[in-house]
Amino acid sequence: MIHYKLRCSTGHEFEGWFQDSDGFDKLARSGLVECTVCGNTKIERALMAPAVVKGRKKRLPAPPPAEAPAPTPVAAPDGAGRVAAGPMPAQVLAMLQRLRAEVEKHCDYVGKEFAEEARRIHNGEAEARGIYGEATEAEAEALAEEGIEIARLPWVPRADG
Repeated sequence: MIHYKLRCSTGHEFEGWFQDSDGFDKLARSGLVECTVCGNTKIERALMAPAVVKGRKKRLPAPPPAEAPAPTPVAAPDGAGRVAAGPMPAQVLAMLQRLRAEVEKHCDYVGKEFAEEARRIHNGEAEARGIYGEATEAEAEALAEEGIEIARLPWVPRADG
C-alpha cells in the first residue's frame, strides 16, 4: 500500500491510500478518485515530505490533523426538520447529495407505496427495477422478515437547492 497526499484542481488537499502508484494513476484517470471536500475528480499527487527516522527508537510525531471545513447540520431523513445527531461534515454531505442525485436519476419514486412495490418486485409481479420511497419502521421490519433486502439512505437536501 502507498499513501499519497492529493490535491484537487480547486486546491483542496486530502490524503489517500492506494495499492501502488499504478493503481492511483488508473483510478485517477478513470475519475474514480474524488476530492473529499468538493467531489472534484481532477486529482493530482501533492508534494509530500518523507518521514525520516534517525535510529530505531525515535519516531517523528504525527502531524496535526488538517482542520475540517465548518460542518453543516442536516435535517432528519424523515423530513421532520430535526437536526441529525450532530453536525455533518461538508464532504459527507456532498457525497450524500451525489448519492441522492444518482438515486433520483436511475430509480423510480413510488412514495408511500414503497413496501408494497418492493414486495411486488420481489415476487415477480412487477418489473425488476430500482425504486425509492417511504416506509414506516414496521414496514421495513416486515420486508426484512420476508427476506426482501432494502437500504435506508439519509435523505439530505439537494445540492442545487
